[in-house]
Amino acid sequence: MVFRFLFALVLGFGTISVSATSFGEPLIPFLEDHCYDCHDDTTQKGGLDLFELGLDLSDEAVQAKWVRIYDRVMRGEMPPRKKKQPTEQERRAFGRLLAPPIAKAHEEHKGTVLRRLNREEYENTMNDLFGTKLNLADILPEDARSHEFSNVGEALSISMVQMDRYLQAADLVWKDFIVDDIKDHESNVIRANYAESREAPKFIGKHWHLAADGAVVFFRQVGYPSGMLRGSGVKERGRYKIRVTGYAYQSKDPITFFIGGTTFARGVEKPTYGYYQLKPGKPQTVEIEATIPANYMVQIEPEGLSVPGRELTDNGTENYKGPGLAIKHVEIEGPLKEEHPKRGYHLVFDGIDRHEVMPKNPQDRERKYYRPQFDITSEDPIGDATKSFRRLATAAFRRPVNDEELAPYLALFHAEMESGSSFEESLRTGVKAILCSPNFLFLLEKPGKLSDYALASRLSYFLNRTTPDQALLKDASAGLLSSSESKLLQHAERLLKNEHSERFVKDFTDAWLDLRNIEFTAPDRTLFPEFDQFLQHSMLAESRAFFRELLKENLSVSNLVKSDFAMLNNRLAKHYGLEGVNSPSIQRVSLPAESPRGGFLSQGSVLKVSANGTNTSPVVRGVWVMERILGKTPPPPPPGIPGVEPDIRGAETLRDLLDKHRDSESCRSCHQMIDPPGFALESFNPIGGWRDQFRSLNSKDPRPEILINGQNVRYRIGLEVDASGELADGSQFAGFNEFRTLLAQDQAPLARALVTKFLIFATGREMGFSDRPEINQIVKEAAKQGYGVRDLLHLAITSQIFLNK
Repeated sequence: MVFRFLFALVLGFGTISVSATSFGEPLIPFLEDHCYDCHDDTTQKGGLDLFELGLDLSDEAVQAKWVRIYDRVMRGEMPPRKKKQPTEQERRAFGRLLAPPIAKAHEEHKGTVLRRLNREEYENTMNDLFGTKLNLADILPEDARSHEFSNVGEALSISMVQMDRYLQAADLVWKDFIVDDIKDHESNVIRANYAESREAPKFIGKHWHLAADGAVVFFRQVGYPSGMLRGSGVKERGRYKIRVTGYAYQSKDPITFFIGGTTFARGVEKPTYGYYQLKPGKPQTVEIEATIPANYMVQIEPEGLSVPGRELTDNGTENYKGPGLAIKHVEIEGPLKEEHPKRGYHLVFDGIDRHEVMPKNPQDRERKYYRPQFDITSEDPIGDATKSFRRLATAAFRRPVNDEELAPYLALFHAEMESGSSFEESLRTGVKAILCSPNFLFLLEKPGKLSDYALASRLSYFLNRTTPDQALLKDASAGLLSSSESKLLQHAERLLKNEHSERFVKDFTDAWLDLRNIEFTAPDRTLFPEFDQFLQHSMLAESRAFFRELLKENLSVSNLVKSDFAMLNNRLAKHYGLEGVNSPSIQRVSLPAESPRGGFLSQGSVLKVSANGTNTSPVVRGVWVMERILGKTPPPPPPGIPGVEPDIRGAETLRDLLDKHRDSESCRSCHQMIDPPGFALESFNPIGGWRDQFRSLNSKDPRPEILINGQNVRYRIGLEVDASGELADGSQFAGFNEFRTLLAQDQAPLARALVTKFLIFATGREMGFSDRPEINQIVKEAAKQGYGVRDLLHLAITSQIFLNK
């Protein structure tokens, strides 16, 4: 009775509604029998004090804690095994009492948040609307994330700084699509070679070799001197063809090489255009297309080549018998002709008499640097502006607009004209206002069933990451998207075949798998000398290609953790110890039966983003697996509990340290879930290589007798890896292969986690308690179809969660 009195006393001092109190009182007997001993105001195990928790489920923090209580009780995790256990009937009764009020509270809140376009969506939309190819995302403030996703409305605020950046972006787009020239840019061909560059006299014979046919040969990969090619610089940003002519020198095998961009400017991005191969024999030409920034040059580097010590400088390149990359010349053609004028010009100016003002001296038009002047003639400025604004607003707002919505922009246009601005200047002001409107910057979805136009936008931003195309809008105007499931799926399939679906693959995997943090850490060069940029580039390509393959072939979700194939190129195959892959292009490769590769958990990108560049943490990797693959978010550690840091000297493994850490009652329950997946992944080092022993910096440990890139390694061999563990359900595994087999056998949790990620990404909101019944139904339906990844995507799109806000 004393507990009932204290609980009621707490409620009396809070601002708890009658409905909230009514949900709490029936729970008290269960809490008295099974919970208060560990979670009262004195003990507070795990940082949870039920007396201070309260019952106001409109408070998201309170709601989240009650959800966690519900989950742990219903999964049998609480009370702990050594405590008195409720009967199954008592446990179910507790769930029946607690679930409805939590679901109701979540249902009332989930449709109220506006969703702003994030940086990637904004850039895609602006470029696709106006036919530009501008890098607009980088001028905008970084978007906040809700868990792993950066397109969740609740986290996407807007500020004065952001609005100022939107105005800047609108100016950049206007300047790019406006016609201020009477003719299109001319395409030129630049031809350059290393033999005639300024560096040639200094480097040939010591670093570069001059072959008999005039080709310059590189014998080693990235280092001094770099493969920057003077004379290959372009003056204006644009799309160019790059043709590299050369061959593999003194080699029976093809040589892989890198093509990228470089500049003398510091602190700017140096883009990678790709990795390619040249074969032995006669010169061949590799041709690619790339967007080259203004004042950038081409850079070429061979991959996988090394020279022992100072052999080149001491003995001369002419005496070296090892393989090399011979480059005869490079051609850069461009800028390639694009749509002129761009579609943005038509969007704004069609039907408006915008014409060149002829110079007094007609011969001036023939001068090389002549820049014409333009003027607009209009007998009905308001009428012409109305047509322009209606056309633009309809495209920008992703739906038809009415006269009332256009009125503010026309009033702004009129005010600008009255103040003495020209027609074009006034029009530009109105265009910028439209592009800063909430109707453009936000996906304005009303709570309840989505309109057809809202569905068109939701589907397009999900699968193509941009504004809906004309085919979608046409069916939206006819009401077909909300009335026909087959029509909606037909458009989904069409969008997945669109080139813009690569944006979906990239953005979704960047968020879900945390691939966007691939460069967040730099591997220690002493511990991991084999790491290079080609490997990192290949890691990203592998994960994206693997996800694309799962989707394309509708493969089972078990492949998320265990598959009999991988998407590899020659660099990854070498890193993973696999043979028979010789191309730098990603390809599907069948794996040996006992290979630990196959599935996301053994991919280099995942293993790198879940490590810190020096060592690995079973806790960090365990949390990654729980959140990303199993869809369970562990709670943060209780206040005052220190983290566990690894011993980089290799004197003690993190497993040993965690064993001591788990002696704390506050830590044990969570670490029993988190640590086992992390222990299984200890078989992989921070760059995704397999290991039986840790690498160490302890000078007392032995050094391996191997060479990497022609040099003796400096790391040491540390303690043996123990990748065994026990899952929360009691299942034991001796190592990684057994662990992933256990995960793959239970496909329902994998499907539930993946479809939840799809729905978060598609709707721009976190899935909550009231969404669980629908998600469970999706998983049941997916089970009938074999848990296919593409089936899960279709089921997500046709779900009530997707169709409603």
